[in-house]
Amino acid sequence: MTSSSDATLSYSDEQGNATWTRYVREISVAAAYLLLLSILALFTPRYFQAKFAASWVDMAPVLVAAVGMTLVILARHIDISIGSQFAICGVVAGLLARNGLPMPAVALCTIACGAAMGAVNGIFVALMGLPSIVVTLATMVILRESLRWGRQGAFVQDLPRGFQWFGQSQFTGQVSLVATALIILALFAWAMRWLAAGRSVYAVGSDQEAARLAGVRPKRVVFNVFMLMGALTGLAALLGAVRFPNVDPNVGQGLELNVIAAVVVGGVAISGGRGTLVGTLIGVALLGTIGSALVFLDPHHPGERSLGAWERAIQGLIILVAVASDGLGRRKS
Repeated sequence: MTSSSDATLSYSDEQGNATWTRYVREISVAAAYLLLLSILALFTPRYFQAKFAASWVDMAPVLVAAVGMTLVILARHIDISIGSQFAICGVVAGLLARNGLPMPAVALCTIACGAAMGAVNGIFVALMGLPSIVVTLATMVILRESLRWGRQGAFVQDLPRGFQWFGQSQFTGQVSLVATALIILALFAWAMRWLAAGRSVYAVGSDQEAARLAGVRPKRVVFNVFMLMGALTGLAALLGAVRFPNVDPNVGQGLELNVIAAVVVGGVAISGGRGTLVGTLIGVALLGTIGSALVFLDPHHPGERSLGAWERAIQGLIILVAVASDGLGRRKS
């Protein structure tokens, strides 16, 4: 009886250690986020009145795009064209709404536009076997410069009243944006955990050849991942555009850096095959709060210019540390 109890306790300890090892990055980032909130509550409590809720509204489009980027990185690829896709999809949404399309049709067309641009990346990466960093760098420049040539920096104006906040009050619209982002995250987290299509993304990112031998089609998986990345970028662009009365064609610059940093700080291995969408959520929350709180923590330099500089510096440092730690981990193994 005693030996059976000891064996049970030993098994429970092993399970606990395995869980801690598996989710150590997510737990560490969550602890850092709670520590940051505690510091803000202690030293600048007015942050929670002035900016905390608004920061989550700002984070909603980033979170949706980060879900797509998580899939791409899990499959051992990268997409740095999402900022340009984001800008184009936002302009498309504005133009369609201005021409009288109802908002459900605007949403579907905007998502389809993003999916089409993602599919182009998928064709070059999955079917032609080109490096994703090269392909998406090229499409980033092509898309951004095409939009600049087409719009000449002109905002999309004269939008219908039903466009901003989806025709709801500002408060209801803000709640809708955050709820939509969280629902998208929950659906994809469930799919990645319980559906064969989700598990195949992990398999391809871990070992593409082993996945192929197990019956997974890596090319199809990678193509679908890039197309989903584009579709989610389209949805993110719509969520971003409806916050304002006009659509700015210059939005999305630096979005790729923000999203990639949030994903890797949340525990997704830059080499693919490891990570969770829960970690991505925590990473987006941590970086989004850091960005919005910098101006409160640095009262001597309250300008937006200083804020943006430090935020991007932190994002770049996070990506560098993530790549370095991933490389060291592969060497040890």
